Amino acid sequence: MNPMHKRAFLSRTAKTLGALVLGAALSASFASGAYAQQGAAGKRFAYLTPGLDLPFWRIVGKGVTDTVKAQGGTVTIYDSHNDAATQLKNAQDAVAQGVAGIVISPTDSSTAPSVLQIAARAKVPVVIADIGTNSGDYVSFISSENEKGAYETGKKLAEVMKQKGWDKGGYGISSISLARQNGKLRTEGFRRAMKEAGIPEVALNQMQRYTADETFRFVQDMMTAHPDMHGVFVQTDAPTLGAARAIQVAHKQGDIALVAFDGIPQFVDMIKDGTLTASGMQQPYLMGQKAAGAMLDHLAGKEPPKSIVVPVVVVSKDNLDQQLPIITQTVFGGEMK
Repeated sequence: MNPMHKRAFLSRTAKTLGALVLGAALSASFASGAYAQQGAAGKRFAYLTPGLDLPFWRIVGKGVTDTVKAQGGTVTIYDSHNDAATQLKNAQDAVAQGVAGIVISPTDSSTAPSVLQIAARAKVPVVIADIGTNSGDYVSFISSENEKGAYETGKKLAEVMKQKGWDKGGYGISSISLARQNGKLRTEGFRRAMKEAGIPEVALNQMQRYTADETFRFVQDMMTAHPDMHGVFVQTDAPTLGAARAIQVAHKQGDIALVAFDGIPQFVDMIKDGTLTASGMQQPYLMGQKAAGAMLDHLAGKEPPKSIVVPVVVVSKDNLDQQLPIITQTVFGGEMK
């Protein structure tokens, strides 16, 4: 083979291998074809979600649904509207409908055991996708590197605040519920990074409604009470838009650095133009795939891992171009326009 043909061959080979590796990563699931088909074909499943108003949960549901559908099953998605009583009723309805399995993202960790009890009595297996449970039996728990991801996000914010001489002004947190295990881990990880940097925490508000308007008010109150505050961490996706709006309305875009957790397509432009310094992005589509895969393996007689941890991708302007092809699928569920 002459050198020119050899280079062309190696180039085609590298592209092919790259496509295969990316394809394998995006479609990663614990259900092999034969086992998954046996576990899903003709069966109905339920996904119980805290609230479809957050894009994150909708993308988890898409990952669950696409994986089950590809193997001949169907999924009904139940919205709990961030209410424990609604979640309990959804579980009862799903069991009454004769589902073969339930994937649940609980409203918080303390409400999950009631659903697990209902499912156990009906002999319906349950996989938990994020948030976690304080007790109860389940097939597998799919989680993210919440503590590590928040820690790395905190390091990004601390770096910017120190560069700008803002480290004495402190930071505020708009957190998800601290009754959720993932909320505790995100808060602990972020605080550890900021403590290492010597930057004080001046405010914390826990979300109840998980809306952009709620976080808009939180950040307005923080800025009023702490005019020297120079950093804000919002622990989930759409509410970050409210924080950005509050900073813009106050004309403090040049005085406050905003970081987030999770990711929505709007974050891409926000990172590009500096509105958002960084975001620790969970991979909800991949988490949904993993959850459905664990369920299908269980029904097919395989034993999935009790705990499956999905990496968090910390995205900033420095690595956005590199990460975009991956997060478009695993974070945004292919919905990037």
